[in-house]
Amino acid sequence: MKVTSKRGLTLAALLLLAVVGLNPTTSAGQRRGRSWDSYPNLGGSFDLRQTALNAGFNEGSKEGRKDRDKRTFHHYTDFKAYQKADQDYSSRLGDRNLYERYYRLAFESGYDTENPSSNSRDRDYNRDYDRNNNRDNNGGREHWGRDWDRYGSYGGSTQLRQTALNAGYNAGIKEGRNDGKKGRHRNYGDFGSYEKATDDYSSKLGDKELYRRYYREGFENGYEDGYRGY
Repeated sequence: MKVTSKRGLTLAALLLLAVVGLNPTTSAGQRRGRSWDSYPNLGGSFDLRQTALNAGFNEGSKEGRKDRDKRTFHHYTDFKAYQKADQDYSSRLGDRNLYERYYRLAFESGYDTENPSSNSRDRDYNRDYDRNNNRDNNGGREHWGRDWDRYGSYGGSTQLRQTALNAGYNAGIKEGRNDGKKGRHRNYGDFGSYEKATDDYSSKLGDKELYRRYYREGFENGYEDGYRGY
């Protein structure tokens, strides 16, 4: 009886360890790290994608380590490298806008890997990847227009979100139409309004950085819509 009891306890312990070890909700399982195959494929050449992901992850990791040592957190958009997203870029790689998008995806992953924050931010992070992957299937961009329900939701009040998306979209579609007439497509970071991302913002709406995040998403969609003649 004692032998059987010991065996039972041993098996139970092993099973418990296996369950804990395979738990998919552990932080390690949520990080993409340098596994480039786990990132969405938005199109472009192999070299463009690899260079952008590597450069973005390296820079994000560096900033994440700095903030971790200081026991603080920053929004990704606080970093100049994230805003420009052109480190290691050269024209021979191809589309700069596409490069910037890969770079920012990896920057976010690198930063969060070194300096994990709240679960809510992790959920937003994963949702962004899924949304971008669906939206950019085969390198294309869906026309979302002013259907705000199709845009990301990262928290904050309804008024903050609606105001930011609307202001960003209006600014973006104006610039997109202008560039469409001239037959040129510029990078979002070339526009002062995109860099500042504070049109129509007031402190009563809430978090300024969250507002800027919504604004830029609205701007990007507005610009592409305007450029394509919507």
